[in-house]
Amino acid sequence: MASDNKAVIVTGAASGMGLAMTIALLTAGHDVTAVDRNGAALAELAKRAANLRGSVNPVTADLARPDSFAHVTGSALIKFGRIDALVNNAGIGQASIRSDQRKNPIRFWDTTPEQWTRFITVNAAAPINMARAVLPHMLTAKQGRIITVTTSLGTMVREGYLLYGSSKAAAESAMAVLAADLAGTGVTSNILVPGGTTNTPLVGEAGDPAKMLQPEIMAAPLLWLLSDEASTVNGKRFIAADWDTSASPAQAAEKAGAPIAWLSIARMPIQPG
Repeated sequence: MASDNKAVIVTGAASGMGLAMTIALLTAGHDVTAVDRNGAALAELAKRAANLRGSVNPVTADLARPDSFAHVTGSALIKFGRIDALVNNAGIGQASIRSDQRKNPIRFWDTTPEQWTRFITVNAAAPINMARAVLPHMLTAKQGRIITVTTSLGTMVREGYLLYGSSKAAAESAMAVLAADLAGTGVTSNILVPGGTTNTPLVGEAGDPAKMLQPEIMAAPLLWLLSDEASTVNGKRFIAADWDTSASPAQAAEKAGAPIAWLSIARMPIQPG
């Protein structure tokens, strides 16, 4: 096992960006507790992982269930003995409501209370609850990385995106609060977004997949966020599409990074209210 090996939990690990990030982590020699609702897809992931450097611990879990967070955390600790990082990636997209929702927007008044509860539960509450489950172990170890996948800031306020945009905005706001609370603990909270429409099952009918961003763009910034170089990086959001793999990691991070959520420390004070 490499000295820089990390034990990482990835949610939504069996498809899309979660699968791409999990494969990248395993290829780099990290050990991954791969969490997904789809047990068959996790089994396929385990087969793919058989010849990679890292070890995979497949865990079938539905993060809409309150008992899932302790189950995932416990399984990770039993398998690897520690939790060095959490990648909050699992999410639900509006194509689950209407496959053509990009051409035929789901207006605010078209949504139902049940749909809103479902999106908040998966996209906002699950990352918060998953982070709360791993934090005691990270705080005791005085080190840990929490990386949460949200969405572009424009999507959070775009017409027709109440369900997805607002729930992802809630998750990012929570992770900004977490970053502030974690200052000086050795544990960090950062955001990673693809930076545009990405070729994943979440997008539904979104046009030509070849013209979309590909899930693999998440790999380089994710691996950097787990590196020693990024150990003190906290309260930032990184746009994978802006990550220049031809530059040094530090230069790429500078170009692709910005303050988490809607903060611009240089221009406005952080005030309650």
